[in-house]
Amino acid sequence: MADLKPVAARPMSPHLTIYKLTLTMMMSIAHRITGAALYLGTLLLAWFLIAASMNSATFAVASSFLHSWFGMVILFGFTWALMNHLLGGVRHALWDYGWGLDAPEREWLAMGTLVGGLGLTLVVWLIYAIWG
Repeated sequence: MADLKPVAARPMSPHLTIYKLTLTMMMSIAHRITGAALYLGTLLLAWFLIAASMNSATFAVASSFLHSWFGMVILFGFTWALMNHLLGGVRHALWDYGWGLDAPEREWLAMGTLVGGLGLTLVVWLIYAIWG
């Protein structure tokens, strides 16, 4: 039987407790989470559209759920996820062009993504409240 070589000690990657959590890191995590949430929201949208194409009773069930307080909370979260993910994609596109990669610009872009996502969500819901 061949002699086994001792396993060399591999360098350990720094743990999360070593890193200082920055807004850019948190917005990157939020971008991934909102991407996953958009999949679930798309299923909700598909349910609504399928119900609308079937008959009035099926549409009434879907519509009553979406107009309930729980449905409105889900739709608000879906709207925020959509806007946040959209602006996160714009932020990444800017980085792909080499813009905003330095330390202060990264944080400004992350803050812009956060504030812009919330702002656009509120604008959409304000428009819904006025004309919906």
